[in-house]
Amino acid sequence: MDEPGRQVSLRPVDAASWRDVARLTVAPGQERFVAAPAYYLALCAYDGVWQPLSVHDDTGAVVGFLMWATDPEDGSCWLGGVLVDDAHQGRGLGRAAVVATLGMLRERAGAAGFALAYHPDNTVAKGLYASLGFVETGEVDDDEVVARLRTH
Repeated sequence: MDEPGRQVSLRPVDAASWRDVARLTVAPGQERFVAAPAYYLALCAYDGVWQPLSVHDDTGAVVGFLMWATDPEDGSCWLGGVLVDDAHQGRGLGRAAVVATLGMLRERAGAAGFALAYHPDNTVAKGLYASLGFVETGEVDDDEVVARLRTH
């Protein structure tokens, strides 16, 4: 599943791609909203919860990253660490990556749906997720606002 005109593929981060993911950078000012990719990779490797995915454009280049996990309490699928490299922003790849992830995990999410969290000042993330149907719930995760998308 992808956005019209935007081709992305999602692949598990592996020995062939982790270095490309670790080299991703975000635009100046975005560092306060997302952690460094190396941090996310370490979290995935050692926390035992998150599953890392590299985002590839139609040339096969790694242009972004995101991770997902299943909440053991309610079965919802959480998305986290969503980022697109600074050099590739503004082309709809982040949106396409989120849409592709929702499609890939739809059956796993089931009736519990999807959840994610973002910094309340991150208006770009808030707008993107709202346009995809995510609704803020009033929940807070650390200093971030939680939004959920129901699939049924």
